[in-house]
Amino acid sequence: MSGAPSITVRASAWSGLFDCAYRFEGIHILGMRNVVGLKAALGTAIHAGTAAFDQSRLDGQGMTVDDAAGVLVDKLRDPDNEFDRNRDDLSMPEAERVGISLLSKYCLEVSPRYEFVAVEMDTKPLDIDCGWGVIVRLTGTMDRARIRKAEHGVGIADLKSGTTAVVKHLANTKGRAAQVGTYELLYEHTTGEAITDDAEIIGLKTEGKPEIATGLIAGAKAVMVGTDDSPGLIEFAADMFRTGRFFPNPSSLLCSERYCPRFGTCRFHS
Repeated sequence: MSGAPSITVRASAWSGLFDCAYRFEGIHILGMRNVVGLKAALGTAIHAGTAAFDQSRLDGQGMTVDDAAGVLVDKLRDPDNEFDRNRDDLSMPEAERVGISLLSKYCLEVSPRYEFVAVEMDTKPLDIDCGWGVIVRLTGTMDRARIRKAEHGVGIADLKSGTTAVVKHLANTKGRAAQVGTYELLYEHTTGEAITDDAEIIGLKTEGKPEIATGLIAGAKAVMVGTDDSPGLIEFAADMFRTGRFFPNPSSLLCSERYCPRFGTCRFHS
């Protein structure tokens, strides 16, 4: 597609458009910021440690679990991190304990099961023509995602952490198809190689007993591009970008002052 992009959006933010478009517009188009708590910072630190470990495996560098834990702690205690310590009841020592416990379990028990092709791969920008001269450009890395090779070829493996990342001993895959479907599109656009295996969510539960579980998502790309019989999410997204009408979702799990910078002025959640 040709023409200069009207809007540039990181690929990892795409799924948020279909959770609450009004929140998405505030954060990714209007540039509104929301201060997160230590729990969110813990998730970022866990992913930094796991990514360093998996990249080391891919490069044959032999990073130890202790080395990966050092990456996690450094990220968690980075003075440039902006989080509100009073936003949740998690202390820094407890965050470190939970993070290192999950990281160790991942490095020793989960990561060795996979043959990774890429870790948080950089992607070529992908332009989506929404009509009326509006072009949305997807950019960035596959944040927290890996490309794994298995029996049926290559597929996306996306790490998700949080209090509900594992439900009844299975990774929580609900609402994840948009993001992994976007990653599938970007991988194929960047490499010219087809995704031939189902996407996989690797969930890391950060509350209660540390737990890691997986779950599969079939047909994620079709969710984005649609089929001959029904439109995909990209077509619905194009309508929003073209018209500038980003619909609110007061039923969203992220509809709170903690997660949405528009909450204080939004009249739809009341």
